[in-house]
Amino acid sequence: MSFLPRRHSAWIAVAAFGALAACSDENDPVQPVAPNPPANVQATSLTSTSTRLTFTAASGASAYVIERATGATGGTFTVLDTITAPPFDDTGLAPQTTYRYRVASLSGNLKGAYSGEASVTTGATPVVTVSGNIGANRTFDRDTIYKLSGFVKVTNGVTLTIESGTRIIGDQATAGSALFILRGAKIIADGTADAPIVFTSEKAAGQRARGDWGGLIVVGGGTINRSGQVILEGSNANVPNGGAPGVDYGGGTASGDTVSSGTLRYMRVEFAGYAVAAAQELNSFTLAAVGSNTTLEYLQSMAGLDDSFEWFGGAVNGRYLVSYESGDDHFDASEGYRGKNQFLIAFQSIAGDPGGSDPQGFEVDGCAGGGCTAPAGGVAESSQPYNMPVFANFTVVGTGNLGISGTSGGVGMVLRRGTGGTYINGIVARWPRRGVSVRDSTTFNREAADSLIVSNVLLAENAGGHFDADSVKTRLGAAGFEESANTTASLFTTFPTTTDQNTTGASFDWTPPAGSPAAAGGLNAFTGLVANRAGTFVQPTAYRGAAAPGGAKWWQGWTVYYRN
Repeated sequence: MSFLPRRHSAWIAVAAFGALAACSDENDPVQPVAPNPPANVQATSLTSTSTRLTFTAASGASAYVIERATGATGGTFTVLDTITAPPFDDTGLAPQTTYRYRVASLSGNLKGAYSGEASVTTGATPVVTVSGNIGANRTFDRDTIYKLSGFVKVTNGVTLTIESGTRIIGDQATAGSALFILRGAKIIADGTADAPIVFTSEKAAGQRARGDWGGLIVVGGGTINRSGQVILEGSNANVPNGGAPGVDYGGGTASGDTVSSGTLRYMRVEFAGYAVAAAQELNSFTLAAVGSNTTLEYLQSMAGLDDSFEWFGGAVNGRYLVSYESGDDHFDASEGYRGKNQFLIAFQSIAGDPGGSDPQGFEVDGCAGGGCTAPAGGVAESSQPYNMPVFANFTVVGTGNLGISGTSGGVGMVLRRGTGGTYINGIVARWPRRGVSVRDSTTFNREAADSLIVSNVLLAENAGGHFDADSVKTRLGAAGFEESANTTASLFTTFPTTTDQNTTGASFDWTPPAGSPAAAGGLNAFTGLVANRAGTFVQPTAYRGAAAPGGAKWWQGWTVYYRN
């Protein structure tokens, strides 16, 4: 047996280790390195509600993570987006607000460190005054506040487009400032739940009041039941740009009953209804002879001086309408109105206009005033076309248990002066004088002719009684009403126990809870005359009122509640 010398053994071991080490270095993958953050990160203000972020691209980066925090210091950074290259535009911001940004580079799955912060303050929202006639197509954009000075009229053939989130105010220096969409013109005001279009007072919150400005008026080319020249109330105002002889909405045609005056969607009209003369107030929403191809959805009147929604003839349809506090009627329909409306809310906790008149939930008339023509064997209040609206799934709540009453008004539903119509699946609660009033023989004539139908309406806590006479219940039929012993508050999931300045939009959840009589008792299948009048626009429901048990809370997020 032979042995290597010890020095030779050591040399072999070292050589073997070196060979193994060399082999390991040669096969190990290169560990990736996270990319550097981008350089020269800068933020600039584009408008009062938008900014632009720029930076120099980092070597090896394939994308960039953008984060934002609110405020000059502090605040939590949140991820906005991941982009592949600059610039990045950030929109929907608040005016005159400071924002901070930082950016991290991405390379594959590796995310590098964040850059230093870039700070920017958005500018003030510019205010543009609009007066006189709008005689060419125009857009009101969300980055500008528009001040209506006097009567602003969009003329025949012209379209006014209003972007979501736009704010329009009434000029306090010009009494009764209002927006008129005249016959043949269009308004495309398509807001969203997150960014509703708001018409409101110029005054600061806490100082606003009903009647601070005029309102929104849309005039179509449909038919009404008055002949000759018919001047819209309040349109002869002696204010700049008002002009005589006022706005005439008479003389429409049957083809005009289907013409579109545009779209109103997700819109609030607040503190409107300026009284240009005695009994000549403008309304929050005035819809005169408007055609059925006009879209009305998700609209709120908040604290108006006169009516919240008023229809004069025409055939426009609407859904998801809210009226919180009104100086007069929440829903007023007359002069041959034949439109359909489903899902309506009215809430009243304060007295009416300064003249002392209490508001009413519905005030629905046939024909009154000059130009009403008596049909053969009838009276002028029954002028044709008959007033034949459809109102379904309404919740109208008044002041009955608050000690607020008066010598007029204060009724949940007033049907008078020869009106017909269909009223189904509603709730009439807490009115101080009556729940339902049918005022005259001409209106009962409509019932006798099957053109007045009331069905599946729930009545609760109407302080002066549910009916102004037993004959109303008898004539309208046993299927018309259920008289509930429930309190108004128990009908709904959330209802304000007090109605003061601390009440907010969150105080209302109109959904009927389990066990509420509103959760059932609806007319859930339409047949005969009801089916014919409802058409495809109004759908039957198994519940009563404006909200479905377990359904979408469609009023939340875009409506508000405040008094000034």
